[in-house]
Amino acid sequence: MPEYLCVPPDQLGRGTNVRVRVLGDMASIARDLAAVMLDEIVAGRERGRPATFIVPVGPVDQYAILAQMINEKHIDCRDLMLINMDEYLTDDGEWIDENHPLSFRGYMQRLFYDGVNPELAPRKENHVFPHPARCGEIAALIEKRGGCDVCFGGIGINGHIAFNEPPEPGEEVSNEMFARLPTRVLKLTRETRTINSVTAGGEISVIPKNAITVGMKECLGSRKLRFYCNRPWQSAVVRRVLHGPVTGSCPASFLRTHNDASLTIADYVAQVPDIRLR
Repeated sequence: MPEYLCVPPDQLGRGTNVRVRVLGDMASIARDLAAVMLDEIVAGRERGRPATFIVPVGPVDQYAILAQMINEKHIDCRDLMLINMDEYLTDDGEWIDENHPLSFRGYMQRLFYDGVNPELAPRKENHVFPHPARCGEIAALIEKRGGCDVCFGGIGINGHIAFNEPPEPGEEVSNEMFARLPTRVLKLTRETRTINSVTAGGEISVIPKNAITVGMKECLGSRKLRFYCNRPWQSAVVRRVLHGPVTGSCPASFLRTHNDASLTIADYVAQVPDIRLR
C-alpha cells in the first residue's frame, strides 16, 4: 500500500507548497467557496481590474449561495468574467445541448446567472465556456484580461483538474509537456465517466465520452489556485495529490508546483482512507 495513503489528517500538506484547510460538512465547503469567490470579486473591483476566474461545475453547491450573497450585498459583477473549465461534447464534437440534464452550461445558467439580479449579473459575453472549434480563444481571452486571477476547482478520482485526464497506459508525456497542455478536445477516461455516472443513477452509458477542457497551462498559469474537495471518495486522491509523486499521472499533483495554492477539504475527506473488505 502506498505510504501516502497513511498520512494522518493533521499532516496533510506538510512539506508542500499547498495550504490545506479542513472544514466541516459539505454545506460548509459550499459556503466557504462562495465567500472566497465573493472576496475575490470585491478585491478586483477595489484594484480597478475586474476579476477573471476559471471555475468548475464540481463542486457545484456554491453557486446558488454566491448569487444570494451578490444580491444581498448588491455587488456589481457586470465586469466579472467566469471561464468555465469544461463541457461535455457529443460524438460529433459539438457542445451537448444546453438543455441536456448533464450540461454544465445549463447548470451555470440555472443555478447562478439566472439567480443574480440582472442589474448586477456578469454580462453575457463574460459567461465563457471553451468552444471545441476555437480552443485557442481561452488563452487569448485570459491574456487580454491581464491574466486569470483565480482558478477554482475540484479534483477527480484519477487526480484530474478540469477534464485534464492523466495519460493512458503506454502514452508517453513528460511532466513538463503535461503541465503545458492547452485548452483542447479529448476523450474522457473510463474512470471519470464511471465516477461521474454516480450523479446519473450509476448509468455510465449516459455520460458523454468526449469533452473540451481548459488546459493545464491556463489553470496553472492563474495567480491563485483554490481547490475544494467534498466527496468521501476523495480522501485517497487528496493524499496522492499532496504526498505522492508530482506527475501527469495525477494532474492535481501539479498544485505543488504553484506558489499560491490551497486545498480546502471536508473533515471526512481528511480522514485516513478505510481500505478493507466489507
